[in-house]
Amino acid sequence: MTPPDAIYGLVLAGGRSTRMHRDKAALAYHGRSQLAETFARLSVVTQHAFVSVRADQTADPLRSAFPQIVDRTLVDGTAVEGPLAGILAAQAMHPEVAWLVVACDLPFLDEAVLRELVAQRDPRSFATAFRSAHDGLPEPLCAIWEPRSAAPLAAYAAAHRNCPRKFLIESGATLLDLPNARALDNVNSAADYWQTMSTLDPNSLNCTVHVQYFALLREQAGTTRETLTTPARNPRELYDALRLRHPFTLDAELLRVAVNGEFGDWQQPLAEGDTVVFIPPVAGG
Repeated sequence: MTPPDAIYGLVLAGGRSTRMHRDKAALAYHGRSQLAETFARLSVVTQHAFVSVRADQTADPLRSAFPQIVDRTLVDGTAVEGPLAGILAAQAMHPEVAWLVVACDLPFLDEAVLRELVAQRDPRSFATAFRSAHDGLPEPLCAIWEPRSAAPLAAYAAAHRNCPRKFLIESGATLLDLPNARALDNVNSAADYWQTMSTLDPNSLNCTVHVQYFALLREQAGTTRETLTTPARNPRELYDALRLRHPFTLDAELLRVAVNGEFGDWQQPLAEGDTVVFIPPVAGG
């Protein structure tokens, strides 16, 4: 039987990371993926923890290692998007418990902040949340959502509304001051990532990557592949550094780049162990 004051944890990991250009859940700030880090911290302060995923992510190697809840994308025939889809799915699976919901892109969030949230929980409210250190508004993605919020939240979604923050503002959630002003700073872009890394671990900025060459680049490098440790933060900086190492004549604008087998973005952050391929234009016509 589930205790009446039970709290389950939910890591929101269903985002598409469009601004980061690589999976934010897989980025490592503390020696392991941010998904694993967040799940571990939630597991300490809740009875059970789950990972919120889109339906097309269930077999993803990173996410499949954790207990999953698939996003609820329809409520009364109305499409639901974003974090709300994860929260509603969790409430539908276990309607008897409160849910401590946390986004997976909060590298400054620590166990002490989560314990403070649990200690100050107000079961009489729809939710207990921290005030943003930036604008004083509720932070819905590090909050405890009570069982009594499930029906109003589903009605909110059925009315074509998808913003959980606006729901908390309108419902009068219990708000707490953050004990650590940076705890809920999220990381959405490559620039955010490198700024965060330089703050958390200045010594980790070098990473070892594997580079593969084809066609003209292979001829000019004199090799098909090499492994090197580099301070380059993205493929563009890596290619610029390689042009000092090899007599490459092709500008970056003429190439495509792939990272770990997928075509990538020149500005996406590089991580330890990445395999980077620079692809020259196809010759002939």
